[in-house]
Amino acid sequence: MARLSSCAALAAGAVLTILVIAQPGGHARAAGVQRPNIVVLMTDDQTLESMKVLEQTNRLLGGEGVTFDNAFVSFSLCCPSRSTFLTGQYAHNHGVQGNSLPLGGYYKLDSTNTLAVWLQRAGYTTIHLGKYLNSYGTRDPHEIPPGWSEWHASVDPTTYQYYDYTLNENGQLTRPCASQSPACYQTDLYAQKAQEIIRRRAAEAQPYFLWVAFIAPHAGGPPDPDDPGFPPTPSPAPRHRNYFAGTELPLAPSFNEADVTDKPPFIRSLPRLNARGVRGIRENYQQELESLLAVDEAVQGIVETLRDTGTLDNTLIFFTSDNGFFHGEHRVPSGKVLLYEPSIRVPLIVRGPGIPQNVHRSQLVANIDLAPTIVEAAHAQPGRTMDGRSLYPLLRDGGKEYGRDIVIEDSPGAAHFSALRTQHYLY
Repeated sequence: MARLSSCAALAAGAVLTILVIAQPGGHARAAGVQRPNIVVLMTDDQTLESMKVLEQTNRLLGGEGVTFDNAFVSFSLCCPSRSTFLTGQYAHNHGVQGNSLPLGGYYKLDSTNTLAVWLQRAGYTTIHLGKYLNSYGTRDPHEIPPGWSEWHASVDPTTYQYYDYTLNENGQLTRPCASQSPACYQTDLYAQKAQEIIRRRAAEAQPYFLWVAFIAPHAGGPPDPDDPGFPPTPSPAPRHRNYFAGTELPLAPSFNEADVTDKPPFIRSLPRLNARGVRGIRENYQQELESLLAVDEAVQGIVETLRDTGTLDNTLIFFTSDNGFFHGEHRVPSGKVLLYEPSIRVPLIVRGPGIPQNVHRSQLVANIDLAPTIVEAAHAQPGRTMDGRSLYPLLRDGGKEYGRDIVIEDSPGAAHFSALRTQHYLY
């Protein structure tokens, strides 16, 4: 059992933000209020600490809504976490327990029974833009999963290329930008496409669900001149390169931990980081922050487009990351998929009418709760027994508790663990 310090809590996470506008089902609604549009903005491998550089996101979302200070992912790896978002289930229930077969990947999830299918049946136009599930497109790059009305997904293995990537756009393969010119930067192109979709859908009576999945700050090509040998880094937009060159690592008490005798064998076997290793981690950290600046600009552009089209007041927006990331905590130089705070902790912000503005909530919540929240807002019927619960009661009442703990898990195998994250302890 580990007692969690406030410093360790700030060491990591991913990012999760919701903008809520219309009243959800099960609660009183004003006469004539339509079901909300739903926009999900997702980053990849983003830490809680890195939210400090997202000034527009904090202003437009956090300053206008509720911030959950104790939000987590139950399986801190891309495909299992995204499958949890699409099902409201823990990985041991939806069955995706890795990024590739036989344990996981796109082909492991039953795509006939996901959030997109439920929303489409409820009358929503469903739209995906960006990264989907790992291994998507490796068998048939023209494939579109069930439940999606409009499809603009990156095709593996090009997903993690910040330039020269392939998209499946409604069944047609395109290379929107093959060069490395600034105009081809992936985050910017996704932002432009998202704004175009919002403008195009604004006049339609049918509500829409739009999931925009950025890859920043995940490592990806092409390499930059100042990349360290290890760990791998993202590629910031040219206008943001070296913006944080002088920024130091946030040294949590667990950074390069001297005494690991109380840790499992895997951690005990790790050597302490040397000066060269710390320099590489710092360079990666700086480039991650730089890559997020384009995401922050994308959030601003998307919110402004919603406002300009007169649809902001009836739009539910999630901004999230699928998991956190290590930067030397417990001697782990990079990565995720461990039960420690840098892997599992995620920020969550919610904005919308009827929801308090610029306040914080301390209740324990997790990514299993996102699908139930969206289902309630959309008046949809889920096709699975979801493990999560809607966030709406907690949004409205800071004193309400669900009285539950969060399961933390990873892939089956020799190093497998199962854990419980409580309000104050990790078992």
